[in-house]
Amino acid sequence: MSLSNTSLKSGLRLSAASLALTLVACGSNPPAEESEPPVPVATTTTTSPAYDSSMNGGQQTTRYEPVVERVSDPVPLATGAPNEYVVQVGDTLWDIAATFLKDPWFWPEIWYVNPDIENPHLIYPGDVLGLVYIDGQPRITNVRASTYRLSPQARVTPLTEAITSIPYEDVAAFLSSGIVLERSQADALPYLVATRGDHLIASAGNEIYVRGIPEGYQGRRYTVIHVGEPLRDPDDDRLIGYQGIKVGDGTLRRGGDPATIALTDTRQEAKPGDRLLPEVVDVPLNFFPSAPGREVEGRIASVVGGVTQIGQYQVVVLNRGASDGLAAGHVLTVWKTGEEIEDRVEGGSVRLPDEEAGTIMVFKTYDRISYGLVMEATQAIHVRDTVRNPT
Repeated sequence: MSLSNTSLKSGLRLSAASLALTLVACGSNPPAEESEPPVPVATTTTTSPAYDSSMNGGQQTTRYEPVVERVSDPVPLATGAPNEYVVQVGDTLWDIAATFLKDPWFWPEIWYVNPDIENPHLIYPGDVLGLVYIDGQPRITNVRASTYRLSPQARVTPLTEAITSIPYEDVAAFLSSGIVLERSQADALPYLVATRGDHLIASAGNEIYVRGIPEGYQGRRYTVIHVGEPLRDPDDDRLIGYQGIKVGDGTLRRGGDPATIALTDTRQEAKPGDRLLPEVVDVPLNFFPSAPGREVEGRIASVVGGVTQIGQYQVVVLNRGASDGLAAGHVLTVWKTGEEIEDRVEGGSVRLPDEEAGTIMVFKTYDRISYGLVMEATQAIHVRDTVRNPT
């Protein structure tokens, strides 16, 4: 399985299992006995790789630390997996994992850190990654750091050049085009109560009064969201959230209850009852792709943008969240729901079997819903299609 590279816009920290490894020369994917490292390697059976997203627009974000159980069987490699790969500008961690592995979500199983390289937990364009075998198991390590990494300026250069897990511009498009508000989240957000002056509605250049904004956020920017149609669970029709429609942006001018916000840009009129979100939305982009630690089965509840057919790099909303065991980085297989058709021979109806349709990586979770990015689509994906643990 392979995916095309996408443009790199942003990157954060990449943390991995801190296991020592010195790369040795290797031939065309040799077996273990033909390539033994000169330095002993830790033989622990479990590791807790973490992808530290602490730098995200200056905001503190969540640190995800999935526990990975080492598998006893060798991780399947991709057809034609190289012995070495030079990291390119525009790569993502998913791209790199798919270059080496048949199933990219096994990346935590094979990634080893080279302690001789400065900032070994980060992968940069120009780094050379190598495939070696240890005790019969394939392992990937950073063989040679790029000139960029080794230069003195590397210590003061922002981490935005590091490789991210998923393409930032596709998630950024989701942030600007639409959002889904979980039910409990929507009820807790600040809301517009009135427009300053003799206006029933507000647009760019107007000031609005808002309740529910904490003190001490003078100058902070907010996005005004109109709470739209309810989002219901495809399984049991329960209300799980609301479609959010972006109205515009504004800046907090004066705190208090109500606070005053100046609208700087609007797409449509802001009205009483509209909700406000901080402009900086915490969407971690750096984490290890991995399978969920327990069985998960859910459905695609919505797609951002309102399209009917879903393809690669589109954002979807799942009806499963953190309470179901999902976390950022978890990978799920999409199964196209089989149609129910008429049996023209025996009579009655028959339901066709579900067919595998693609792969989704979760990048943001709430209690009962999650956002996922379609990493691969082998056929058209639709709302109500099923998602399950990869097999």
